[in-house]
Amino acid sequence: MYYPLNIGYPLTVVIVFSTISVILFIFLTRHFAKKRSSKRFKGEKTIGIFHPYCNAGGGGEKVLWCAVRALQLKYPGSRLVVYTGDVDTTSSDILRQCRNKLNIDISGHIEFVYLHRRRWVEADMYPWFTLLGQSLGSMVLGFEALVAFTPDLYIDTMGYAFTLPLFKYLGGCQVASYVHYPTITCDMISRVQIRVSAHNNRAMIANSTTLTAGKLAYYKLFAWMYKLVGCCSDTIMVNSSWTQAHINKLWECPGKTYRVYPPCDVNDFKAISMLVDKDKKFGAGKTIKIISLGQFRPEKDHPLQLHALHRLRDILPLELWDNIKLVIIGSCRNEDDQRRVLILKDLCKELSLEGNVVFRVNITYEELKQELGEGTIGLHTMWNEHFGIGIVECMAAGLIMVAHRSGGPLMDIVQETEGSCNGFLASNKEEYAEAFAAIVKMSPQERQIIRDSARASVDRFSVQEFESGFLKAIAPFLGGHVQDILQEKFKAKLTPDA
Repeated sequence: MYYPLNIGYPLTVVIVFSTISVILFIFLTRHFAKKRSSKRFKGEKTIGIFHPYCNAGGGGEKVLWCAVRALQLKYPGSRLVVYTGDVDTTSSDILRQCRNKLNIDISGHIEFVYLHRRRWVEADMYPWFTLLGQSLGSMVLGFEALVAFTPDLYIDTMGYAFTLPLFKYLGGCQVASYVHYPTITCDMISRVQIRVSAHNNRAMIANSTTLTAGKLAYYKLFAWMYKLVGCCSDTIMVNSSWTQAHINKLWECPGKTYRVYPPCDVNDFKAISMLVDKDKKFGAGKTIKIISLGQFRPEKDHPLQLHALHRLRDILPLELWDNIKLVIIGSCRNEDDQRRVLILKDLCKELSLEGNVVFRVNITYEELKQELGEGTIGLHTMWNEHFGIGIVECMAAGLIMVAHRSGGPLMDIVQETEGSCNGFLASNKEEYAEAFAAIVKMSPQERQIIRDSARASVDRFSVQEFESGFLKAIAPFLGGHVQDILQEKFKAKLTPDA
């Protein structure tokens, strides 16, 4: 006799069993993680900050260490843990680098949890589907962090949004995030849609209708996933108006999203003893320095800087061109960054610019201040830069800034309006070259008016403003009160822009 196969029952069993297994896994993970952490820090409020590249020495690390210092001063009874992938570096080396390169002295007690799977979040692991690969890889790294130590409050300061649900649901933590740059943006989707070739949209894809359609579907799916994980954050901090607009559109959580500008050493850079124009004597034999400040990452678009300089040679008188020197200052995080520096040096040779370009890699904070004190023009070329700490630091030091006409520089920092001009904006090599030439040909008085306006405009980006905003955003999760954040004891301990 024939009996029809009923697949409904086995399927139901599988679904129920899988659901119970997942719930049990979550329960056991939370139980053992919390048990281990409670044994380690009995009765203390614990804060874990996820920053796998905490020793990189860039603007993101400035946010991390200023946040750590503010938390130590505001909540001295709490225990701070930083999750880092810098496994070959000791804690004392990390703190020394922080002091020497970022001018931030961490004197209070801090713990490090060393993560051994950082390779999972590096771009070269995923030649295809890089965004998805790195994001899923961050979950592997995040799970390693969660198992090693489960805090009461988890803060992601590097933009690894896919770690948020891990700590929230597996770890039972309250979670906060500081977003420097959305992993995906509406602009990125738009660029793929209109088939623009860029560092994140290969020419092979841009030139193919089929591949473009496939990538567009992939981006839209990823944006949906990004929204799901981002909404897990209990409080969201963003570093600029540009980032805030994109995060509000992607995550749709405006009620818990706060704009907290990143910390800039405005007072320290304002105090730089700068060579005034009369001492620089723009003329025969006197160097005119253009300073570029930023990590050697592909999105910083250093090649555009070299092409702009090449274009400048065509429009400046020879006696002025011979005095132009582009000083490219930046930090290298890994071998990929070092290779980019070599490629840039080769491009200098190709454009016959060797005599006009100098590379300063991984210099100290004091060396940076010296270079800025000798500079005349600041240069920034990243499209849709989320904010631009280097831009603010150059302006505070008295350099006349030429920044990319997009993102944070356009929306928050640089103004070209007559009467309140504090710098210039450009978007291609011709515009950059014309801005350089205009600045060089200005009178000393005209340059000084722009410098004064720039220096007056940057106080809202100070270290104190960042620490105040950061503490306000997380106060509800640490039992604090917003009105107590700048209490006298805290202000007395906090040295201005140090």
